[in-house]
Amino acid sequence: MPESSPWDDIAVPGADFNVRQVAVGTAVPCFWGRDAGGACLFIVELQGDHAAQYRKNAVTVNGIDVDLRAGDQGQQHLVLALERQVDRDLFEGLCRTLASSLEHATDSASSLAVSLAHIRRWKTFLSGRSQHLSIEEVRGLFAEIVFLTELIDRQMSSSAAVEAWLGPERSHQDFIFGNTAVEVKSLSGAERSSIRISSEDQLESLNDALFLRVYRLSSLADAAGARSLNEIVAAVQARLGEADAVEAFDRKLVAHGYAPLPDYDEPRFVVSDVRSYRVGDGFPRLMRSQLPTGIANVAYDIRLETIAPYECDEAAIFGED
Repeated sequence: MPESSPWDDIAVPGADFNVRQVAVGTAVPCFWGRDAGGACLFIVELQGDHAAQYRKNAVTVNGIDVDLRAGDQGQQHLVLALERQVDRDLFEGLCRTLASSLEHATDSASSLAVSLAHIRRWKTFLSGRSQHLSIEEVRGLFAEIVFLTELIDRQMSSSAAVEAWLGPERSHQDFIFGNTAVEVKSLSGAERSSIRISSEDQLESLNDALFLRVYRLSSLADAAGARSLNEIVAAVQARLGEADAVEAFDRKLVAHGYAPLPDYDEPRFVVSDVRSYRVGDGFPRLMRSQLPTGIANVAYDIRLETIAPYECDEAAIFGED
């Protein structure tokens, strides 16, 4: 995370709040703040009385106090206050993305509706034990989401595509649909051409067909089509459409250790190469069913040039051949 946060330069007041206005152009004024207890705040200033709307749609979030408070001269304030048990980086991510969402509101009522809906969606991320993903984990998650979008591109329903994504559930393979299993791997643009197989189960399947799908991801921030992890996540959320599919997708992101933090605005990737391999007889792999008794927790690398004979067209994966 960046060393500084929006609250670092705000002094703790003797009473009430100290605030600084958020720079982005929101429909209503928004503020970073600190209260007399030193808590970090995010404040949305509303004109008029919105108590009935708030009571109807109120949301509770573990670790964050959400409250509608009376202000001056017919104003009300939606106040988000960070409590101890939640990571401040997560809270900052929630507030920054909320501020961005409020750019699309039109008035106080719509700003409150947008805020409560945003907080409700973030409840899923805040419920997980988010960790800071390594660059390898970011790349791996990005590649899995690319494959998820490819399933949707081929007319699989949103809910079925998300249901097929089993990587976050620690399944042996990342995707299973029909009687096909697919293990997704990623390589950096400059990385040597070998992939890491992390267990003796990863390339053994009870399904009729098992494939390896390898994406080479190049960090090219200014290239056409380059996207960050946050950008591809947001694009999929918008595309899924169905509320149940979005919720299931978000839960799987949490299981992966992801939350939409500013950290993941960089790097921005382009898929510079994609290879598909059919895993079957003769394919170089270690399988639990064939290991000597007593050997466990196996991890190994496979050089891609050695599996060139097993390369196949992607149509085979998607049942189009």
